[in-house]
Amino acid sequence: MTTDPVQLLIDAGAIPSNPFAPDSRYAGVALGRYVRHAGDPGVAYVRRRFIPQQRDIAVAAQTIVAAGARPDLLAAQAFGNPELYWRIADANAVIDPFELTDTLGARVALPVVVGL
Repeated sequence: MTTDPVQLLIDAGAIPSNPFAPDSRYAGVALGRYVRHAGDPGVAYVRRRFIPQQRDIAVAAQTIVAAGARPDLLAAQAFGNPELYWRIADANAVIDPFELTDTLGARVALPVVVGL
């Protein structure tokens, strides 16, 4: 049994076990704890998030990159939430979201986002 007060609050349901908002790219990703030795309370970390295969992401539309475009602006325009830029990055199989808007005139896939 742990004596870590934060873990006790999580276990009691007073603090959510997943600290991420429902629209976060890390929502639903398990948390881990790295313990160096016995008695060490450990360090919490977010486990690996696997990016869906591009073929498994439904595309709603495409947009053309214009001057001044940024990933967050694309997400704000498409979904009404700039923090959903990561959904566009996933749909286009890019790790660095800024790759989406590096090339003027490039086509960018906009995914279907359930729950908006």
